[in-house]
Amino acid sequence: MRRSTQSCPCKMSRMLPIPATRQASLSDFWLEVEHIKQTRGPDVEECNSSDSGITEDGEAEAAWLQDAGLSTLIGDQYPLEDNIIMSTLTQTQAAAVRRRLDTYSYSVRKRWKQPARDVRFVFTGKGTADGFFRKNGKVRTFGPPQAPGGVPTLPRMGSDNQHRVPGGADIFDTDVAYSEQAASMRKQEQASVQDAGAFPKFQLNKGRLGTTQVADLTPSDMKQVPALALIELTALCDVLDLELKRNKVQKRKSAESQLFGVALPSLLIQDQKLVPDTKVPLILQAIFTCIEKNGMEIQGILRISGSQARIKNLQQRLEKDFYDGLFSWDDVHPHDASGLLKLFLRELPAPLLTTQYLPAFTAVQNIVDLKQRLQALNLLILILPEPNRSTLKALLEFLQKVAAMEKTNLMSLWNVSTILAPNLFLYHCGKNLERGEKQLAEGTAASVMAMVHYQDLLWTVPTFLVTQVRKLNQTSAKKYAFRDRRLRNFLRKIHSDKERSEKSQTELCKQVKVQPTLWLKETLAVRVDEGTQASDVFQQLKKQLGQRSWDMASTVGFLRSSGSSEYRNLALFEVGGNLCERRLDPDTYLMDLYNVNPNAEWVIKASNSSLPSNRAV
Repeated sequence: MRRSTQSCPCKMSRMLPIPATRQASLSDFWLEVEHIKQTRGPDVEECNSSDSGITEDGEAEAAWLQDAGLSTLIGDQYPLEDNIIMSTLTQTQAAAVRRRLDTYSYSVRKRWKQPARDVRFVFTGKGTADGFFRKNGKVRTFGPPQAPGGVPTLPRMGSDNQHRVPGGADIFDTDVAYSEQAASMRKQEQASVQDAGAFPKFQLNKGRLGTTQVADLTPSDMKQVPALALIELTALCDVLDLELKRNKVQKRKSAESQLFGVALPSLLIQDQKLVPDTKVPLILQAIFTCIEKNGMEIQGILRISGSQARIKNLQQRLEKDFYDGLFSWDDVHPHDASGLLKLFLRELPAPLLTTQYLPAFTAVQNIVDLKQRLQALNLLILILPEPNRSTLKALLEFLQKVAAMEKTNLMSLWNVSTILAPNLFLYHCGKNLERGEKQLAEGTAASVMAMVHYQDLLWTVPTFLVTQVRKLNQTSAKKYAFRDRRLRNFLRKIHSDKERSEKSQTELCKQVKVQPTLWLKETLAVRVDEGTQASDVFQQLKKQLGQRSWDMASTVGFLRSSGSSEYRNLALFEVGGNLCERRLDPDTYLMDLYNVNPNAEWVIKASNSSLPSNRAV
């Protein structure tokens, strides 16, 4: 087992540069904890960390392989050709899988005294993985270099000139796997500690293919991301010598109600009968609207929870009248609404951050380097189930609005974070509700603060994960399509001849057809060269439509400001090929996209959410 750095006070102090004023304001955290203890009641079941953890030999590794999409490696027979994910992994990711599989195999042999498949039959190459070997029947692992005194040397945040952009923002690179970046940085000796209270700026490195937000991918493509993100998160923690703990998923009975205490998936199924495609519970949206309408300028909003008797009465009325449209929010006091918000979060049958990964969200605060800490949070958010991820995003956006009104409501981002942290992290757990757990308070509050401030960055799907999804789709298509060898060879020959003939015609530029589905009946031919970006397509469209047609087209979403074009309701999508669908960043270079996905169609259509921004966060 890898040595955990979670209990090291010296690392915690370096990891969380919280100024004295914020330490003093931790009293809000403990007041909220006491409030939770008073409102929970004696009949609430308290958790036990020893019961929720996975302790049986091999069980943790088996569960990990299952969640990572590698369940075929478990058991006596697991053909390598059936493990499509393996072909997409980086060297560091493959090493993380090797460690878990080797530990699982050894645990099975030890428990049942029978041979289990050796890891060498699954992975190609001779010998064992770098950084671990077996001696006298025991698995040994090696972490990063050790400094005097046994404290591991962690990489510092990349702050060299090549890692910064004008304006002082650090580059947040998503082209290269985070674990590979961390492994390459291990040669550097000193860890970087940020100035107290500072919010360093990070600029997403878009690359030639632009950035991809969670909302830019279809659910079918996003469905493949969590398993890949789990493998990458595990690899990153291995490089940083940080133990990644996961709890067992325990089933809890939902409350016999319609709103409070109902599991998010069940609640959303019920809500979607009224509002199709809604991703955030309607009751939560109504609470946000109530506070935003009447309470954003009230001093101490969220800190003051209102009257418990009124909140209980409101809860009962909501359960009875909310879905019938008979409940009126006009007379609800904003402090009571904030109490309902926190009550909703606490009453969920499973925590919003999930039972399984709640320890991981807490543990990432042990990562000294801020950029790597954000990388881990980014992966954790991608691992969350879609209902949890969408609800968390709505909550963070709301908290950001509250903190933006600090001058009037006196609720800074740190104040908001200390209030919400107990409601998110101390889920049904009496053991951790002890006053004096200063590290726990600081760590969870800092985690909430980071998620609020860097949420635009954290909801980015890294380019390397999108590339792995493309490879998965390509491998799956090649495996299951055209099983007849003669037909496959014939089609391959046709495709090769077509590519050979097209290459001579399109060596300097390519001509790609874009199908604007909104106002034109025929396709639009767009010439593409090395410098053509997605935003240029709209400029070419404007020229071809002519001034009269452009006036009509402008009514469906085109805007012009500051000499550049922005598109509020329209976007260019790549459809088909090695992705189901992806909304393109306006800065995407189309020649590079064509080379990555030559079989995709490019479609202009209405977009349901805003396009990714290029600002530093």
